[in-house]
Amino acid sequence: MLQQAIDFREESDALYQLLSETDESRFDEKTQFKDWTPNEVLHHLHMWNYAADLSLVNEPAFVDMLNDVMNSGGTGGMRPFEAKWCKNEKGHAMLNTWRNFYTEMADRFKEADPKKRLKWAGPDMSVRSSITARLMETWAHGQEVFDHLGVERQEADRIKNVAVIGMNTFGWTFVNRQMDVPSDVPYVRLTAPSGDTWEWNDPNEANKVEGKAVDFCRVVTQVRNIKDTDLTVVGDTASQWMSIAQCFAGPPENPPAPGTRFTRS
Repeated sequence: MLQQAIDFREESDALYQLLSETDESRFDEKTQFKDWTPNEVLHHLHMWNYAADLSLVNEPAFVDMLNDVMNSGGTGGMRPFEAKWCKNEKGHAMLNTWRNFYTEMADRFKEADPKKRLKWAGPDMSVRSSITARLMETWAHGQEVFDHLGVERQEADRIKNVAVIGMNTFGWTFVNRQMDVPSDVPYVRLTAPSGDTWEWNDPNEANKVEGKAVDFCRVVTQVRNIKDTDLTVVGDTASQWMSIAQCFAGPPENPPAPGTRFTRS
């Protein structure tokens, strides 16, 4: 069984549990993330979950769907397109549509060959990478919902999947901005939610990122500015990376300004 598929299901369940206990009226409130509402978060997660699953089970149909998105998604913006694709469902009805699909999807990915190559909007990905990317998206967009509703998420060690993507996209962060990739990749030492220690690269006190894994994951997914975390960052390369880190695909995006993303009281 593919552990990342199990982790994806559990991360999705955590967001489902939060929203299942939330009043219907709050699904249309604007969050701190580009004014997205919880409804828009669900539309986004559901449509792209469906796309990833379609790439696994029916590649030609996925290609057709992607062409439709590329040809039509820019008209009026992607959020309206995603809402229309989701039949403009909202609130708990949309929440349940999303949940019913991600549970079935997780089961299919759990039994799939982890190394099988799948088509995507960018480069092809393995099954393992595809479902890990869906976990990362769910965790990152879930943060804006937890923040908006004033709830501190109970993190679990499955966020190591997000940290791994953050590490693997060190070079991408610079390439995406047409910058030279530094040769001195920083030493990273993180404390997991369980208290375990996760390390990458050779110890280097002059070029390192150290602290809580959740803070690192928040920075690389751009749900927090580095200045709003307790990470210790030493060295020019580490500092430059953490100021622009981007573990998701798409054109370069800047992190949120300091103090603009937080868990509401």
